[in-house]
Amino acid sequence: MSFSKQVKNELLKIEYENSCCEKAMLYGMCIFGKSFSSYGVGIQTENEEISKLYKKLILKYCNVKCQVKPSAHARSFTVMINDKAQCDKILKAFGHDGTGSLKINFSNFDCEGCQKAFLAGAFLSCGTVSNPEKDYHLEFTVPYLNLSKSLVTLLSECDIAPKTANRKGYNIVYFKDSEAIEDCLYIMGASSAMFEMMNVEIVKDFRNKANRTANCETANIEKTVKASFEHISAIEKIKEKKGLDYLKSDLREIAVLRIDNPEASLSDLARLAGLSRSGINHRLKRIIEISKEL
Repeated sequence: MSFSKQVKNELLKIEYENSCCEKAMLYGMCIFGKSFSSYGVGIQTENEEISKLYKKLILKYCNVKCQVKPSAHARSFTVMINDKAQCDKILKAFGHDGTGSLKINFSNFDCEGCQKAFLAGAFLSCGTVSNPEKDYHLEFTVPYLNLSKSLVTLLSECDIAPKTANRKGYNIVYFKDSEAIEDCLYIMGASSAMFEMMNVEIVKDFRNKANRTANCETANIEKTVKASFEHISAIEKIKEKKGLDYLKSDLREIAVLRIDNPEASLSDLARLAGLSRSGINHRLKRIIEISKEL
């Protein structure tokens, strides 16, 4: 099951205490459905349970009977009312007369929970959310510009600021920020999905930190190995051409220490020699210079 379907299934299970909230949810499903005008009111969805809920609520709050029609292979389900009198009846139930540009009628929200229920209905009709394991993206695909602007206003009133775009003639209202998506899921009532997304985010963050630490450690090891190879090559060259007695005693001691501890970092060598790291580094650089002179 996709994460988007998981969210919608959670929204479908919400039982609203107030009938005004349930009606607001239906309003969100209607106005963001496939059609909402005097010539047709309906919804098309891949989730059969959404179509069944739409049918049930249309009958309950608008007293209009309709049927769920599956596609040939039952990959989508359509509920469509085409009778003008019935369509006008549904529009009137939500304070619309079928004229002018389509916008959200905020007078349909009677209590604090109505806006949240409305957003849940809108998401059921036109929303999708990506699997947080792969990407952070939640969007509403809206066919009308003014309706999308109304949705932006509503979301802003809920203290979450979406972005907008246009894709193939549709107005996209979307979030890419994980925190904003989590807030939107919580507001709609999908708290379980929100907590799952937060857990995924925590795991991803931990994994990223672990990878950064591992990369840093790998880089340090490579740096140590490269430096050690350069030091030992210089010491071997001096040993071959002049012998280690050619070096002053302080440099000879460090040369022997480096040969005996090829995997040690400068900090490790400093600890073994009882010197500072910069002191060890200075002596090794001097050894390299002497090898180059030879």
